[in-house]
Amino acid sequence: MKKRALLSVSDKSGILEFAQELEKLDYEILSTGGTKRFLEENGVAITAVDEITKFPEILGGRVKTLHPLIHGGLLAKHDDAQHQSEMAENGISPIEIVCVNLYPFKETISKPDVSVDDAIENIDIGGPTMLRSAAKNHAYVTVIVDSEDYAAVVNELRGDTKVTTPVTRRRLAAKVFRHTAAYDSYISNYLTDLNGEEYPEGLTLTYELQQPLRYGENPHQKAAFYRSPLGSDFSIASADQVHGKEMSYNNIQDANAALQIIKEFKIPAAVAVKHMNPCGVGTGNTIAAAFNKAYEADSTSIFGGIIALNREVDAETAAQLSGIFLEIIIAPAFSQEAMEILTQKKNIRLLTIPFDGTKQDKWNTVTVEGGLLVQQPDNFGYDDADIQIATARKPAEHEMEALKLGWNVVKHVKSNAIVICDADMTLGIGAGQMNRVGAAKIALEQAGERAKGAIMASDAFFPMSDTVEAAAKAGIKAIIQPGGSKRDQESIDKADEYGIAMVFTGIRHFKH
Repeated sequence: MKKRALLSVSDKSGILEFAQELEKLDYEILSTGGTKRFLEENGVAITAVDEITKFPEILGGRVKTLHPLIHGGLLAKHDDAQHQSEMAENGISPIEIVCVNLYPFKETISKPDVSVDDAIENIDIGGPTMLRSAAKNHAYVTVIVDSEDYAAVVNELRGDTKVTTPVTRRRLAAKVFRHTAAYDSYISNYLTDLNGEEYPEGLTLTYELQQPLRYGENPHQKAAFYRSPLGSDFSIASADQVHGKEMSYNNIQDANAALQIIKEFKIPAAVAVKHMNPCGVGTGNTIAAAFNKAYEADSTSIFGGIIALNREVDAETAAQLSGIFLEIIIAPAFSQEAMEILTQKKNIRLLTIPFDGTKQDKWNTVTVEGGLLVQQPDNFGYDDADIQIATARKPAEHEMEALKLGWNVVKHVKSNAIVICDADMTLGIGAGQMNRVGAAKIALEQAGERAKGAIMASDAFFPMSDTVEAAAKAGIKAIIQPGGSKRDQESIDKADEYGIAMVFTGIRHFKH
């Protein structure tokens, strides 16, 4: 009796060549629907599944392989006497190879105008059922869900034993269960979103391997980068690396931090990041002017940093960038002249990102030992705030511009966070301190004389007036902070004492 292979795929890549190889190996090929027609049109002899089951496809193709004569052949143990007896009694023949890939549900729901009915029709039932049956019985059945595995399977079938190895069958079975789990997660999350359920009793997330990494935060830690298949299109996962050596774990973290900051700006802007904190942010009429401001903000820390720019990098900007050591440059595009300049540096990583992307992640996730934290992204910006002027002096127009810049930057600085800036660049940044005065001292010390006439932004309220006192002594003229402390009045009074304008936003920006 010929061995049997069941082929039923929505993605026809490589399936003709695979079927032809199976024919040469004397396999009887079973198939259904579009796969059957495609293979027959290309000269492959096919046995229709309904010839085996003696039952037609019904319900518009929804039911065609869900039958004991198919699943008995997939699930029977070849060395179990009871199974073999029952198969003989019921006229069931074993199926040794199953090759199935599923209706394109992920691709369907990725369409911006997809209807619910179209999404539902693209939920595969028979395919996952056959895959799971075959994968469960991988001791006897070879199951393939990925066209990349066709060649390896054929090579083993051509060998002396004429069968695949147990190791290969187990590897392919594991791949199948990963695949069906991911497929089910797309469906469950789609329906959960339709129902408006924010916190379902179970949360199933799926990611696809983007690349293994040389190591993690430190050389002794293994690491890899996975991407969300339906995630944000404005992301490092969606970036196109056009030059440079492989990205590292820390590169990806820093580059992501830079992207989150640069998306705050519509005017030409440049962001420099070190260790997931901004070290310099600048804006200008041109991208070259913006980068020059970011560089002037902290010309020491920018060394070895990550740069994100929200305009195409031209030759002028590229010449400035090439003058310092940088790990990564991210931009919407690089001009030909800019590429010629920057690619003279072999290792610098150049990434392009679709800055016009509209799809954003609905949730941020952070792992903790034994669990996962989920929260909405902090998309609250200056323009969303209910600005209240708490002091007797109101900020001047140029001070309001500086306050806006400071507020947009401080939300991306690790708490406790203080930013000193003017209207077009940061001057000092104090990040991740255990108390707010400590953060202010670092920011003010970095700003130095440039703090005179500048503004201060704080990610959270002042529980005491000591930060205002430090700001006043440094020459700060305006402060922006959330407000909301029981001791707000002390800070207001201190600001009034020194003629400082103070703005409350009503929203804090803790970043841990």
